[in-house]
Amino acid sequence: MIGRLSGTLVEKNPPEVLVDCHGVGYEVQVPMSTFYNLPAVGETITLLTQFIVREDAQLLYGFGSAQERQTFRELIKITGVGPRTALSILSGMGVEDLAQAISLQEAGRLVKVPGIGKKTAERLLLELKGKLGADMGARTAASSDAQVDILQALVALGYSDKDAAAALKLLPADISVTDGIKQALKALAK
Repeated sequence: MIGRLSGTLVEKNPPEVLVDCHGVGYEVQVPMSTFYNLPAVGETITLLTQFIVREDAQLLYGFGSAQERQTFRELIKITGVGPRTALSILSGMGVEDLAQAISLQEAGRLVKVPGIGKKTAERLLLELKGKLGADMGARTAASSDAQVDILQALVALGYSDKDAAAALKLLPADISVTDGIKQALKALAK
């Protein structure tokens, strides 16, 4: 298993890079978040990797951080989400944004990623709940359920995810769902 590559960056063709490791060139698929942080061609690079073997191919995926690689590994465990889809998700939104969308159960943010439909977004929310948000600095579980309910109620009333999330930030963490909705509506009416 190849877990890490260190070598000279030879080529950059999004989303693929070619890394020369002592005379052997490795083609590595990387998410755009990693691609944008790559050094110039000819410089030394280190990537954490995930090696995937299929019947028809052996593929190597590279990441700039351990957090990104761990998120990729969690994504490919989900039925219907392959390595390409996982790479697309990580390219379309950062790990922190994904963790926030999961913890707040915001399917709308996931659907905006190319290749992610409503059903896949709902599956991601269901299967990653508690796996991603907890270690990414999301809200505590006790207040999260009430806040998720408040957020979903505001979205159901026609407010955008962004406006609803902004109103949610103004509320105390221990507020009940009913009071939270009332206060959020007052804040949004201003």
